[in-house]
Amino acid sequence: MTKIPSPKFKRRARKVKILATLGPASSDPEVMRRLFRAGADAFRFNMSHGDHAAHEANFRTVRAIEKEFGRPIAILCDLQGPKLRVGTFAEGKALIAHGARFILDSDPTPGDATRVCLPHPELFAALTDGQRLLINDGKIRLRVKRHSADTIECVAEVGGLISDRKGVNVPDAEIPIPALTDKDRRDLEFAMEHGADWIGLSFVQRPEDVEEAKALMQGRGFLCAKIEKPMAIKRLDEIIAASDGVMVARGDLGVELNPEEVPPLQKRIVNATRLTGKPVIVATQMLESMIESPTPTRAEVSDVANAVYDGADAVMLSAETAAGAWPEEAVMMMDSIARQVEADEGYTARVRMLDTPPDATPADALAHACMTIADTITLNAICVFTDSGSSARRVARERPAVPLMVLTPSVQVARRVSLLWGAHAVTTRDIGSFEEMIAKGKRMALRHGFGGAGARVAMLAGVPFGKSGATNLLHLVRLTGDELDDHPAGTD
Repeated sequence: MTKIPSPKFKRRARKVKILATLGPASSDPEVMRRLFRAGADAFRFNMSHGDHAAHEANFRTVRAIEKEFGRPIAILCDLQGPKLRVGTFAEGKALIAHGARFILDSDPTPGDATRVCLPHPELFAALTDGQRLLINDGKIRLRVKRHSADTIECVAEVGGLISDRKGVNVPDAEIPIPALTDKDRRDLEFAMEHGADWIGLSFVQRPEDVEEAKALMQGRGFLCAKIEKPMAIKRLDEIIAASDGVMVARGDLGVELNPEEVPPLQKRIVNATRLTGKPVIVATQMLESMIESPTPTRAEVSDVANAVYDGADAVMLSAETAAGAWPEEAVMMMDSIARQVEADEGYTARVRMLDTPPDATPADALAHACMTIADTITLNAICVFTDSGSSARRVARERPAVPLMVLTPSVQVARRVSLLWGAHAVTTRDIGSFEEMIAKGKRMALRHGFGGAGARVAMLAGVPFGKSGATNLLHLVRLTGDELDDHPAGTD
């Protein structure tokens, strides 16, 4: 069994997790180390940028940090996805006037202020008159007036400067293109070979996109569906069911929708995902001003706080840590906001405003009981023994008032659940008896700072031990403080 060394780092004093994106500003091993110490629980590799050699070096660095501090760290490799782009211009750019006629066609000749090539034949067939086309992150807004097999005639409702290979968004149509490009397939296999824990699937439109990617992954990691297309909302529940987790990717979602539509949609996605017990990540522009400033705006602080109050499992930093001037400070700020929110006496009630009724199974009933016990008596932690991580997800879904210690013999499971709300994952040898479960749970609770003598811990497991999916045992114990006397660190 691959095993992460005993902890040399104090456990986080918060339940929501922080996902930090790596990039030019954070590719140095010492910077990555500081990001972890500042509060990053997981790292995102953006496969749209950098080559495989650079990502491989980052894999090595993250695993070295993991070994140094004795904490499992999740790696999420975010695939680029299919990007629709215009062609080139004779002068590299052109100015489209407001209200002007503009044509997108299949002619590869460099464009001008009246036309440009759109090298995506599948788009011509998918559009209908009256639909919108958004270019350069929505800065230019075109309305389709008429179209044919090789020409789309538009009027510029919002004009502006357009330049070579700017992105095109089509918010009103489901585009018949696969979610995985050839580049994505190569990046996916690279990520799996190097032990990525999560794959971020971009521009998901339908559950079949998720199923295609998971078939290629062959169970070697978890898949996070990025919700950034209005078309995905129409089949949201199906996409969540097919995925292992969900990301509210507000960047492209905010381009294709009116800005005021995004906040209620964010809450809808968070709630729908939470009901399943799968982790949900809120991402993009959370502390955007910290790309250049050492402090965020008050509105950004409120944005992060609202995501924490909504019960998101994780909040993500993008350019703030990948390319910003203050990557460590951005992580520290997000950590500080999250801890302040979770210290609010009304926090538990807020995250439980969403009713998450348990399914009619022993495992769900016991997970719900853990929450109730923590509300009824003084409890320091809930200790979950799991082989697959599913029991931990069930307990986390209830948003208990106390932290969750996840004990697993699988380092892969420990890394994957490190994005789960409230979960402090620990790799340890498997247990074979009830007595061993009690002894080990007590030792781990003491060793990882979940209380001292007199602390009470709820333990959740399955009998027979070592059988996945058999959660049927809930037991309360008190710590004496002497459990470590004959069991030094590193022997579990």
